[in-house]
Amino acid sequence: MSTNPLNRRRLIAGIATGTAAVLSKPQTSAAAPAPEDTKAVAKAKPAKGTVGWPRWDGREEEGLLDVLHSGKWGRTGGDRKVAEFEAAFAEQMQAQYCVATSSGTTALFTALGALNIGPGDEVILPAYTWVATFNAITTSFALPIFVDSDLETLQIDANKVDAAISDATKLLLPVHLGGIPADMDRFSEISKARQVPVIADACQSHLAEWRDVPVGTQGLGGCFSFQASKNMTSGEGGAVITNDEEFANKCYNFHTPGNPKPTDSVGRAANFRLTEFQAGVLLAQLTRLEENAKTRDANGAYLNEMLSEIPGITPAKNYAGCTRNAWHLYMFRYAPEQFSNLPRSRFLQELRTLGLTASRGYDQLNTSTHVNALANNPHYQRIYGKQRMAQWLEANQCPVNDRVCEEAVWLGHRNLLGTRSDMEQMAEKIAKVQKLSSKLAAAS
Repeated sequence: MSTNPLNRRRLIAGIATGTAAVLSKPQTSAAAPAPEDTKAVAKAKPAKGTVGWPRWDGREEEGLLDVLHSGKWGRTGGDRKVAEFEAAFAEQMQAQYCVATSSGTTALFTALGALNIGPGDEVILPAYTWVATFNAITTSFALPIFVDSDLETLQIDANKVDAAISDATKLLLPVHLGGIPADMDRFSEISKARQVPVIADACQSHLAEWRDVPVGTQGLGGCFSFQASKNMTSGEGGAVITNDEEFANKCYNFHTPGNPKPTDSVGRAANFRLTEFQAGVLLAQLTRLEENAKTRDANGAYLNEMLSEIPGITPAKNYAGCTRNAWHLYMFRYAPEQFSNLPRSRFLQELRTLGLTASRGYDQLNTSTHVNALANNPHYQRIYGKQRMAQWLEANQCPVNDRVCEEAVWLGHRNLLGTRSDMEQMAEKIAKVQKLSSKLAAAS
């Protein structure tokens, strides 16, 4: 913990007066420029890097070697580690069933396949999400229907979902983006009223909670990812969790050819099995998931407190029903007018110079090249007709999401695994760019 912590009052005072009081620690480099230098940020010495990811120790090594020496490396050859992981992950997420898959994307494919989503069907999804959510729908030859974003939370605006539902809607697919749960109360209400199931894309939301229950079981099920950047990882990997036995069996049958569980078949299947090696790593990763989550909880809340006091920085909010944020991403909106109209790209550049790497997040998926290509895809035009696809393309207007994509800034979860002092240094760097923004803009 810092011996001279940055507090909100001192942070505001430093920004308002333009003094060095904004910094909780003095620069240690003799070459560090004075704050009044018009190119101070550009000359600043980069700070140390963020916490390394992934984190691993002898537990992962032991898990891998155990599988190696067993000679049973795949699910069909042994199914020791995979079955053990499925049971452990289900227990951790307070679910009755878990089907492990080869990736988060294939977890989504599996869930949609188990529901027999196909040509002629429509699936509701947010405009602000990674393309994998979209791909899971289009690989099923269903039609993705985008819903605009909520500016305050950066999540799908659940109040706009009902209007997007048609007779062809077969699934609601909210995304818990960055670890913030979508408004699952509203989704549950809509699902019940319209008789459309909900499956959450929880690929970024390990241990996030909605009303004190881990996300993934508020609807029919939830899909998780263990890709290299995720809060627990095996390089690639995924899982579907559910409390519905029939759905769990259908997911199992879809994710592996042969040896089906006892349930009605949809006549479709794939090979999306997790390997024993991946499961060995994930069992080890699971042992420190809660510990890492608690660190992110404390640091995310502290960073919120500090950044909320910087003019032009608006941290993403949680819904009232969110009792835990997974903090896969620390997301905020950047208002250039509070930074002397310094473009977001320049703001990010100056942060990088100071040793803090942030990103602009996702671009508009609803108007992306993926969407344009789909509208002109001959298979889709044959299924839905050219006129319907042209209408679909024209309807993909999400003005709030356009603003989100223009203003969003992301910090990765590894930034939140540092110390309290590290959080203060991140806030200092953002405050420093704000304080010097007028001089930076003038010098451009």
